[in-house]
Amino acid sequence: MMDVLEEFFSGMSPMMQGLVGSMFTWFVTALGAAMVFFVKDLKRGFMDVLMGFTGGVMLAASFWSLLNPAIGMAETQGFGNMAWVPVGIGFLAGAFFLFALDQYLPHLHLSSPIEQSEGVKTNWNRTVLLVLAITLHNIPEGLAVGVAFGAVAEGIPGADLSAAIALAIGIGIQDFPEGLAVALPLRRFGLSRRKSFMWGQLSGAVEPLAAMLGVGLVMIATPILPYALAFAAGAMIYVVVEEVIPESQRDGHTDKATLGLMFGFVLMMALDVGLG
Repeated sequence: MMDVLEEFFSGMSPMMQGLVGSMFTWFVTALGAAMVFFVKDLKRGFMDVLMGFTGGVMLAASFWSLLNPAIGMAETQGFGNMAWVPVGIGFLAGAFFLFALDQYLPHLHLSSPIEQSEGVKTNWNRTVLLVLAITLHNIPEGLAVGVAFGAVAEGIPGADLSAAIALAIGIGIQDFPEGLAVALPLRRFGLSRRKSFMWGQLSGAVEPLAAMLGVGLVMIATPILPYALAFAAGAMIYVVVEEVIPESQRDGHTDKATLGLMFGFVLMMALDVGLG
C-alpha cells in the first residue's frame, strides 16, 4: 500500500504533494462532519475517548514526525550537541504563535457556554466561534504536513516521502473526530444537518492553506527547516495541552479519555515508525 502511495506522490511537484496530503486531511474532517446525517448524538463518554485519541495522535506526531527529525537535521547543519537550540527556539515560537491566536482570535470551546468565549470580544454567534476553535487546531496540523513534504522535496537528510505520507494519514485519522466534534454540537444547537455538516467540514479548510505555506517556507529557506518542524510541533502540543486534553476530561471520563490518548499515541507511532 505504501509503495502505491509513494509512486502516486513521487510524480507530483512539492506544492502539489503538500496540497494533496492536506486535502486528504480536510476530506477526513468532512467525513467526520458527515456523520451528522446518520447519528443523532453520541454519548459524552465516547466523544471524550475520541478527543483523547486525537490528542494522542497529535502528541506522537509532534515527536516522531517533527521534533525527532528536526533534531537530526539540526545536527547535520553543524549544531552538534547544540542541536536542541534551533529546535527549542522553533518549538517555543510555535507555542507562542498559538498562544497569541488564542488570545486574540474569537473562539469558543466545545462544551462552554457562549458567555465563556475567548479572544477579542465580538457579537459573532456560537456557530462561528465553535468552528474557529477547531480551526485553531488545524493550522499546526496543516503546517506539519506541508513542512514534511517540503523537506522531502529539498532532499534534506532524514526527510522521507513515506514518513510525510504517514504523517498525513495520521493527522487525517484524528481529524475524523474533530469534524464530528463540531457538527454534532451544532446540530444540538438547532442547525439543520446540512448546515451542521457544512460548518463542520469548513473547520478543516485551513489545512491546505497552512500546508502550502509550510512547503513554500521550506523551499524558500531550507536552513529554517529544523525551526519549521519544531514550530509545528510546538503549536500542536500547545493545542493538545490547552484544549484537547481538558476538553476530553471535562465531564469526568478521565480514565476512558486517557486510554483513548494512549491508543492514539501508539497508532501514530506505529504509522511513523512502521511506514516511515
